[in-house]
Amino acid sequence: MWRIDNRILAQFDIFSIILIIPLVLTSNWLIGEAVPALAQKQLAYIGVAALTFLAVFLLPIRRMNWLIPFIYWISIFLLFMVEFFGHARLGAQRWIDIPFINATIQPSEFVKPALILMLAYLINKSPPPMNGYKLKEFLKISFYILLPFILIAKEPDLGTALVLLLIGFGVLFYIGVYWKIWAFLVGGILLFSPIAYQFLLHDYQRTRIHDFVSEKPSYHVQQSIIAIGSGGWNGKSKEDATQTQMRFLPIATSDFIFAFLVERTGFLGAMGVILLYALLILHLMSLSIFNSDYFIKVVTIAIAFMIFIYMGVNISMTIGFAPVVGVPLPMFSYGGSSFINFMILFAIMQNLITFRYKDMYDGRGTKSFL
Repeated sequence: MWRIDNRILAQFDIFSIILIIPLVLTSNWLIGEAVPALAQKQLAYIGVAALTFLAVFLLPIRRMNWLIPFIYWISIFLLFMVEFFGHARLGAQRWIDIPFINATIQPSEFVKPALILMLAYLINKSPPPMNGYKLKEFLKISFYILLPFILIAKEPDLGTALVLLLIGFGVLFYIGVYWKIWAFLVGGILLFSPIAYQFLLHDYQRTRIHDFVSEKPSYHVQQSIIAIGSGGWNGKSKEDATQTQMRFLPIATSDFIFAFLVERTGFLGAMGVILLYALLILHLMSLSIFNSDYFIKVVTIAIAFMIFIYMGVNISMTIGFAPVVGVPLPMFSYGGSSFINFMILFAIMQNLITFRYKDMYDGRGTKSFL
């Protein structure tokens, strides 16, 4: 830990916090209208997330970077524990029971910050050459991406696994990999996709894809489209928002909260929320582009990719442009795990940015950070 100097706090990225706050407030308002009891729980999650943010923000992350591989392998160990001792729900084995307190944890949620930190650690330790990583380094970093992907996909939780895969290889694409490697990968994916569909996907996963490409959308998507279409330009009052109030719209506080938002606030409200996400993503990208520190570069672009993927998939799902998967709207859908995860990632980012020049202010004139 260290004493916080005002000159250090001047580096704090307040703009990202300003963009997140209206998302959280709007989300809690909608959840409170649909199910007041859930809004109280969500406030508790927000409180826990705020405390977690503060705790992670104050950690000397750069000085503790030797712990990053240990954190990564602990998360992998927990995924292996799911395989042998996992708790199953609705046909999926994704949780581990915590003895004596009657609670469970979902290790796949812990893998997201662990993988992003591990990528930052590896890339900072061995930055890419001018033409990008060659095959040896690419395969080394890919191993750390593919290992959790395989373990999570096997649970099965293909949605989370694919998000990790896209974030991991998205970061590699952004940082730089020799172009011939990407050409080979794209060709391999095109050839392998039909085999994966036929032999590797579960029946319910093939059913979701079939429902998506069929002419008639599923019941969930039909009700979501009705809610979005009925919102009009300015939205409906609470009493007139029948899709939500009469429970026609399923999972209105989590997976389909965007449809609920549009029914209540209309096109203008939907565009306002999308604009907040767009500004946040562009801001994170600017932090990454104009930074030579690979820790900051990787973490900020990874968070930007993560928000873009979650937002894109969730909104596309509600309007019938993507299969229905359990991907929440970032920092908007009801639930604690995803929200706390994002706060951990933002705390790591803020720590790396805020304390980057700490040693310039301590009077010693030396830098102890990497």
